[in-house]
Amino acid sequence: MLRWAEHKRWGLDVGASGVAVVIEDDDDIREVVHAVLEASGLEVYAAGNGVDGVDAVRLHNPDVITLDLGLPDIDGIEVTRRVREFSDAYIVMLTARAREVDTLQGLAVGADDFVTKPFRPRELLARVETLLRRPRGSTLLNGSGGTTTAELPPAGGALSLNAPTASPVKASGQAAEPSGLEHNGLYLDVATRTTRVGTEEVQLTRTEFDLLQALMEAGRVVRSTTGLARWLHAREYETGGYVSESEERAIQVHIANLRRKLGDSAQSPRWVETVRGVGYRLAAKSSEN
Repeated sequence: MLRWAEHKRWGLDVGASGVAVVIEDDDDIREVVHAVLEASGLEVYAAGNGVDGVDAVRLHNPDVITLDLGLPDIDGIEVTRRVREFSDAYIVMLTARAREVDTLQGLAVGADDFVTKPFRPRELLARVETLLRRPRGSTLLNGSGGTTTAELPPAGGALSLNAPTASPVKASGQAAEPSGLEHNGLYLDVATRTTRVGTEEVQLTRTEFDLLQALMEAGRVVRSTTGLARWLHAREYETGGYVSESEERAIQVHIANLRRKLGDSAQSPRWVETVRGVGYRLAAKSSEN
């Protein structure tokens, strides 16, 4: 357990809650990650290999998982595949900088975020706490001065009346609760965290759901790739802050996963349209809807 002095030295913000599973074969790193997360208020369980890690996730039903990609039995990518069969816990991959291809593969099979080694404890904890603050309100502001792109403001911001949005879902001739959004037959309910295409429910990871919600609330207003990356990492005010190429590619991978699960096409999009060199927005409203 970390002493209070270590909280101050590392800049840790005590107050997280929930359950975490640490999957890491290096004893020293596993102990550090375990101590950092436990000191933040999480109930932490640890495993030294992939198979035991999957079992620990099944047993403890965590809110967040930290996962080393280079495990001695099955690698982190396979662990992610197996975990995603039964858990929607947030997955943060711990990866060496030279293994970016593996990192993108991990995101492609369902991981939510990554931290490169060597990392500072406060960096890891900041990523974990950002994930655990979701789901949160992601109402969006339109860009000032009539611009066609806009950054994502913090939770609780007001939705611009000038920004086109997806239509609230209606039932029995009455307006639905604000949590319901619909666009071209795609239905998203923020309150229940569910997504449907027509009558068919679509299983999304939490990050995929959050990105879809951001796009549906923004309507035809373009959301830049860097803006989406800042929003996912709770850096909304850092409009001039640096976003790495890896973070931008991570957004692109999440969007590709989202399209695949929705059965959408990048070439002829029904829901998620790419604005080349900028970011993403909702496709135009279909005349059939």
